[in-house]
Amino acid sequence: MPTPRPTPEPDPQPVERLEAEVGVLLRRARTFSAQIARDVHPDIEPGAYSILVRLAETGGERLTDVAAAFGVGKPTVSRQVAVLERLQLLSRSPDPVDARAQLLQLTEEGAARLHTARSARRQRFRRLLGRWPEDDVTALADLLHRFNGLGTADPDAAADDDPAADDDPAADLPDAADDPGPAPPH
Repeated sequence: MPTPRPTPEPDPQPVERLEAEVGVLLRRARTFSAQIARDVHPDIEPGAYSILVRLAETGGERLTDVAAAFGVGKPTVSRQVAVLERLQLLSRSPDPVDARAQLLQLTEEGAARLHTARSARRQRFRRLLGRWPEDDVTALADLLHRFNGLGTADPDAAADDDPAADDDPAADLPDAADDPGPAPPH
């Protein structure tokens, strides 16, 4: 059983407290992402899992588009794609728009494994948050949505009280609505 974290000091500076809590969240997310990736297949890394999620959301993309979405170079994505292709979790097909390019798409096996892992992850979230009032879960999701929008929207839009007015942060994060935030491919 994990050691409980000490209770934070009474009301330190809000930004400092947020920074500390985000640090804890990111460390836990990395660990969680590694486990989720292993749930899909023991040989894939969190970055490869992120690629699978991205392809599930888009229905298929060029390697260059995947790299751009994660802000990494094509060689970085190519290494992960090679593993996923070897494991038969994704395939390449001609791009109907540009015959010189190829689309990366999930295979049936890749889609099935991803679905199973994501279902298990959602069940874990339900167990972890099962004692929280639904309003608290909703408030946390709303605040995280706003926070995630800070990197994609202009600061004034992200500070707006209406989350619907923000740019969609899900465009930059794999499965942002229900994912702990797997690391981009590395």
